Amino acid sequence: MSRVPWTVTWGLLAAWALHDAEELATMARWTRTARPRLEERLPWVPWERLEVSQRHVNVAIGLMGGVMAGAAALGARTGGRSAAFQAALAGFGAHGVVHLAQAAVTRGYTPGAATAPVVVIPFSVWAWRRLRSAGVPVRSGPAAQAALVAFPLLLGGVHALAHALTRPRRTDGGLKGGRPAPRRRRPAPPGAR
Repeated sequence: MSRVPWTVTWGLLAAWALHDAEELATMARWTRTARPRLEERLPWVPWERLEVSQRHVNVAIGLMGGVMAGAAALGARTGGRSAAFQAALAGFGAHGVVHLAQAAVTRGYTPGAATAPVVVIPFSVWAWRRLRSAGVPVRSGPAAQAALVAFPLLLGGVHALAHALTRPRRTDGGLKGGRPAPRRRRPAPPGAR
């Protein structure tokens, strides 16, 4: 059995970083500028919910970076045998295909579409081949299917957490229009007037 090179395990983190650098540079601006065109072309999609700030993008990518670093570390420690590493690798490859599908549906560029066909998909295919040639048991069947279902849930969770961490905070101390909010009157006890 051959040894899995670090370029397979830590390479996942490096390939993810290259891909997400593109998303970091383009996502916030793209969601803002492409929205009018997309609302016209695909009116049933809730585009207003998909528009994100640069701060949100920064936090979401940072959170996902932690997940990918953990998966790569587990892959390096286990010689690519870790279920978490293999799930992250499967999800990363599927994510690249989703980027290409998004670009096709929207008939134009979407964040991540430039690096998906030249970094994400080729790396994923290469890494799976290296794992197999090294004799690493590759998880398939229900475990692989669960990984593909878990990846979009993970992405959704990362974005939900980023939203919670970056949503605007009230800084007026509970004041409405610069004045204290009116106090609610308590109802008088029965029989009191």
